[in-house]
Amino acid sequence: MTDAASIYDFTATDIRGQEVPLSRYQGQVLLIVNTASACGFTPQYAGLQALHAQYADQGLTVLGFPCNQFGQQEKGGADEIATFCERNFGVQFPLMAKIEVNGDGAHPLYRWLTAQAPGLLGSKSIKWNFTKFLVGRDGQVIRRYAPQDAPAKLAKDVEAALG
Repeated sequence: MTDAASIYDFTATDIRGQEVPLSRYQGQVLLIVNTASACGFTPQYAGLQALHAQYADQGLTVLGFPCNQFGQQEKGGADEIATFCERNFGVQFPLMAKIEVNGDGAHPLYRWLTAQAPGLLGSKSIKWNFTKFLVGRDGQVIRRYAPQDAPAKLAKDVEAALG
């Protein structure tokens, strides 16, 4: 569904197996991230949680989408992932079910995100874990960030999106 008008046209499954219409987040700013528990960037969970905690009252929600497509760095099941994130990084933001972000099995949301905000040289693929997409209150992608972009570096863009 890459012809969707906004992010609110998609649904995703949460880490507990419940379908979540993304229209639930209408009017909020979203930071969507493909995550992994055994990656060099995994400590970014703490920074993502800090952003979520700092700006949630103003309308920011971070959504984590675990993915095992990069170096097999997210092998665990849903309970293992959720427990790891909460225990090690205090993650309170919504985690979704493990998905694919590239290839034939890519989640439709990620097909749309990468079409809206291509990477370097127009690449539509996700290159690694912890690629981030900032989505405005209108459901449109504002910007794509590289895996090495620390969450704290996004604060000014998040504040601008929150208005």
